[in-house]
Amino acid sequence: MKLEALYKISYGLYVVTSVKDGAFAGQIANTVFQVTSEPPKIAACLNKKNTTHEYVKNSKVFSVSVLEKDTPLQFIGIFGFRSSRDFNKFKDVNFKIGKTGTPIVLDYSVAFFEAEVEKELDVGTHTIFVGKVIDAEILKEAEVMTYAYYHLVKRGKTPKTATVYLEK
Repeated sequence: MKLEALYKISYGLYVVTSVKDGAFAGQIANTVFQVTSEPPKIAACLNKKNTTHEYVKNSKVFSVSVLEKDTPLQFIGIFGFRSSRDFNKFKDVNFKIGKTGTPIVLDYSVAFFEAEVEKELDVGTHTIFVGKVIDAEILKEAEVMTYAYYHLVKRGKTPKTATVYLEK
């Protein structure tokens, strides 16, 4: 079986954030998608080992910032390769607090969504959180970053906790 075929599925690159007891967590995710239009709902698939997963599970809210194509690897690294348990990812990042209390990352974001979790689906190493969209905004007109562009052009790495990680 050639599991590399999974790389042909199209993904974006997003910052998913949440809040718990006044503290913030955030991570890079590539598996975020719209599930319904009426009412609008989105889903985010998060690894159970990640702090952001813990915060979403606890608070039942999350935000998604859609990253633009020109997002630097250094910025992605802030949210992608460190734990919110050990590092304040928001220290030097431009963000605002949304209607749900979650931080919304504004740097390099073309749009954002805020959602309240309505359902959770345990899929083994990850949980798919389905949320009703509470707020959404377009921040700028720019091309969004796909996971393929991040991986193939920017030469970005894939952490073991990513949905698309394959053991070599």
